[in-house]
Amino acid sequence: MNKPLHPDQLRSLTPLNALSSRQLQELRKQLIPQPLLAGELLFGPDSAPTPSYFLLAGALALQYDDGEEWRLHAGTMESLHAFSAGSRVKRIRALDDCSLLIIDSGELDRLLAWRQSYQDLLLELAMAGELTDWLEEALENPLFAKVPPENIRRMLGELESVELPAGYELLREGEGGDCCYFLKSGRAEVISGVGSDRQVVAELEVGACFGEEALLSERPRNASVTLLEDGSVLRLSRQAFLALLKAPVVAEIDYAAATELIDAGAQWLDVRLLEEYQHGHATTALNMPLHLLRLKARLLDGSRTYLCYCDSGKRSSNAVFLLAQLGFTVHALKGGLDALTAGQRQTLLSEQGSGYVARSGGRIERSD
Repeated sequence: MNKPLHPDQLRSLTPLNALSSRQLQELRKQLIPQPLLAGELLFGPDSAPTPSYFLLAGALALQYDDGEEWRLHAGTMESLHAFSAGSRVKRIRALDDCSLLIIDSGELDRLLAWRQSYQDLLLELAMAGELTDWLEEALENPLFAKVPPENIRRMLGELESVELPAGYELLREGEGGDCCYFLKSGRAEVISGVGSDRQVVAELEVGACFGEEALLSERPRNASVTLLEDGSVLRLSRQAFLALLKAPVVAEIDYAAATELIDAGAQWLDVRLLEEYQHGHATTALNMPLHLLRLKARLLDGSRTYLCYCDSGKRSSNAVFLLAQLGFTVHALKGGLDALTAGQRQTLLSEQGSGYVARSGGRIERSD
């Protein structure tokens, strides 16, 4: 199976070279070169609206409705730019064996518009004398690709800046959480466990968002965070976090749409507890309890689409938010199992027992 082109291989292709590495990761499934044999049509009179194309090898003939023909050869300046059929193109035919990238135009436009929007925002803040290093780093998080720029502007107005000394324990494991934070300056460490079980599990750098898991799960903090040096943090309230960041990130789909995605190769994720999963789960569904999701996500396949479900839809929407931060394409079953008809629920939860497990490399195996 062909692999997506590396970002370094896209630096000469306009406008793909305007996207960040994180944004290119969103397009990874479309960055696999597609073959077109000599004489084959890329586009014809009966073709549907077309995407954006990049010619990597070979030559194409573009025939217009007035009979004029234009030839495009790989390696020329023209071939480094995206092209589409347009309203006047009657057909596009391969003159040689070709290799092309075929990119969804709407998705490409969305990513370009987002990148331009937040670059404008960063410029505005810089001109106003605001420190934007932390925001530039934060915006590289994949979840922000799904957050409208206007929400980012509103979020900035909700942030409360706090200066803190080295050694300050900002979050304490086991305590409740009513806010999350962005690290504006300095460094911090994440510590799990207490006493002899205490261990450092991560180090946070400028731009890191932390403390959000307690807001999503409505459970006590699962780790402590201590500043390693003098620094400053930006506090965001739970209400603002849910309205401005979580809401636009969580994509929900109904049962019919979910079934279509499963038929196309998507994977169910059951984010309930093991006991709930064993009582009945979707065929080949992986059990990824919400409280273990961040740890188990390393076993998932980054090129696959995932669908999360739980009883009410609340845990699955939280799971979508967490996985979106890690760059996964993921949706939640709208309303959860409670929104299904009796027949749909019976069809979906057709298996019992321990079910399936994910192995390294994205492999899925029966566990019993």
